[in-house]
Amino acid sequence: MTSSPVQAFLAQLARDPRLQAQVQAAVTADEVALLAQRLGYAVSGGDLLLLSGRSVDGVRVTRVDHPGEYPGRYY
Repeated sequence: MTSSPVQAFLAQLARDPRLQAQVQAAVTADEVALLAQRLGYAVSGGDLLLLSGRSVDGVRVTRVDHPGEYPGRYY
């Protein structure tokens, strides 16, 4: 069974402490998506936001609300 690019990225994230630090330093989902894209995964910020509140491959995806954003835009 083939996993989605998002699942494959999150699986790598679960195994890579250096990547985890980069993701934690990112401010937006789009920045995290750029990290994924640099590693060859076709992931968008919207893909990540759709997983907010869920755990995939041991990685909990959490959306952080920033002032000035539109609540409910991606969920």
